[in-house]
Amino acid sequence: MYSSWRLLNLSPNNQNSTSHYNAGTWGIVQGQLRPLLAPRVYTLPMVRSIGKTMVQGKNYGPQITVKRISTRGRKCKPIFVQIARQVVKLNASDLRLPSRAWKVKLVGEGADDAGGVFDDTITEMCQELETGIVDLLIPSPNATAEVGYNRDRFLFNPSACLDEHLLQFKFLGILMGVAIRTKKPLDLHLAPMVWKQLCCIPLILEDLEEVDLLYVQTLNSILHIEDSGITEENFHEMIPLDSFVGQSADGKMVPIIPGGNSIPLTFSNRKEYVERAIEYRLHEMDRQVAAVREGMSWIVPVPLLSLLTAKQLEQMVCGMPEISVEVLKKVVRYREVDEQHQLVQWFWHTLEEFSNEERVLFMRFVSGRSRLPANTADISQRFQIMKVDRPYDSLPTSQTCFFQLRLPPYSSQLIMAERLRYAINNCRSIDMDNYMLSRNVDNAEGSDTDY
Repeated sequence: MYSSWRLLNLSPNNQNSTSHYNAGTWGIVQGQLRPLLAPRVYTLPMVRSIGKTMVQGKNYGPQITVKRISTRGRKCKPIFVQIARQVVKLNASDLRLPSRAWKVKLVGEGADDAGGVFDDTITEMCQELETGIVDLLIPSPNATAEVGYNRDRFLFNPSACLDEHLLQFKFLGILMGVAIRTKKPLDLHLAPMVWKQLCCIPLILEDLEEVDLLYVQTLNSILHIEDSGITEENFHEMIPLDSFVGQSADGKMVPIIPGGNSIPLTFSNRKEYVERAIEYRLHEMDRQVAAVREGMSWIVPVPLLSLLTAKQLEQMVCGMPEISVEVLKKVVRYREVDEQHQLVQWFWHTLEEFSNEERVLFMRFVSGRSRLPANTADISQRFQIMKVDRPYDSLPTSQTCFFQLRLPPYSSQLIMAERLRYAINNCRSIDMDNYMLSRNVDNAEGSDTDY
């Protein structure tokens, strides 16, 4: 496959054929054979393509302005919206950089973006998406009903279909492409069916069931309603629906075919109703998926996604949800201290005792990011632990741009753990470079409606 995949038509629009000559190609396009491919079949073409399209000689892309501090009582727009409006107007070729696709200027804040601010705003945008501040994602119906699988996962919002929404979905695709290109994962929890669609693997009923168990059960009960003793005479007494409308992923009742509101649902056409309802739900996010793939195509070679499984794409974009202490030990570098020092021993014991949620907060504290790449070799910066000459039992500090933790001396591991927990839970702002304030504050006045 590695030597011949270029000869195959991997387009998702490639029509099905019964010919046994292209059954294998069809198995790749439809997704069934993708898990059988050796890793180099999908990794090396992606790596080479990304390398050939990399912007050379620059540390960062165009400057993007972000305002997070409200002035004159007016609330700032979400960071996602501010950055999206500026990035989608840029040239795609200017964003294909190895580490920072753009440089962030924080208005009225004392921080110079040497990488940490870029990473931190990416993390904040992911939080905005999953907390509903930006309405592009919705919790899975299983999460709302508290049944079945994927209760902690999100879907694209099928109601977010205005031009502004589709531009924002395009920007979400740009973020995903940047995550793949820079090997800095996004902290997103999308349902498996979303990743399947982004890979152009056709959805099936089981995919819908994994995110909306109750709706699939309802459709099955309508399909086999005669098993419950219901006949044509009492059909409408038992079924509350009277037309071809169904429930969307966001809970709204919508026509499942054009003019569905005026097409009566009867005992005799119930099978067609169920088929149309399933078809609607399997394709209701198509516009949003297309916009995301368009954004991804700005940064990475989207046709190569047809070689990936949904899980492989998710790991490329989102890395590993668990922060591994062992991985951090593999990429650590010590300054002014060595690994045998009591301070270092206490630190690793403390990190191992942390919950994964606390380790995520720690990652945010020292790097601005909240996930590690799936492959340790993709960690571009080494994690630095530096001993600093400060009073005993002081709070630790960090430099996110350099993935660096600065530890003062401690009198015990217990006190170190307490100080570290306080720092990761209470220091969420990258705002220690006060000398930058005079340079950044010039645009603060009169500009809060622009971002």
